[in-house]
Amino acid sequence: MSDQDRVIETIREAFGSNEYPGDPFLQGSFEGCEPADSVGPFVGQEDWETVDPEVLDGAGALNFFPEAAFRFYMPAYMIADLREQLVREDPTFHLTHAFHEISVEVPTESGTFVRKTGRSEFVNPRRYGAMTWNDHGRNRLSIFSREEAQAIVAYLKYRRASDPDGLNHASIDAALDEYWLDRASNAPSRDDLKTHVDEEERFMRSINPDFDS
Repeated sequence: MSDQDRVIETIREAFGSNEYPGDPFLQGSFEGCEPADSVGPFVGQEDWETVDPEVLDGAGALNFFPEAAFRFYMPAYMIADLREQLVREDPTFHLTHAFHEISVEVPTESGTFVRKTGRSEFVNPRRYGAMTWNDHGRNRLSIFSREEAQAIVAYLKYRRASDPDGLNHASIDAALDEYWLDRASNAPSRDDLKTHVDEEERFMRSINPDFDS
């Protein structure tokens, strides 16, 4: 078995038991028509392993998925990326952007401006106040369990090793060091999540015999 196949099997094992979030929970933004257009092809796609790579590589759905859909479909994106089936979508970016920063000097007639993207840049102060992309990323990526984080670490390490030009080395290294390695060791496990859900259902049935999860 090749290194690539081993990483793919690790991803399948970590994410294989996750449940489809449901059609109403595929769209995280409702501003304009772009979010609906982007996530529309995923409606009814209840098995992430059967989603066509052309659908994955469509109109930027990773930007508009809410957390449940982002978690459910991420393994499909990672595997398609490992198989070099993606052109426009880049799951590595979505898993590392919050931990690495790039600054570019832009000269203009009135002076030179430093434009930043990534870690310390504000998301949108008018709407989100002091939230930085690092704050946003840590919150969004906290959806992944320990086993899923371990699969993401394997994916990122493979992506780094298969990047001879080093274009993604800095962003991957920052993400691993600042977030993913710790999460792969210390995040709640799959069993922790199941135990919590089961306990909540038992509690609800104890106070409401007609409760239906």
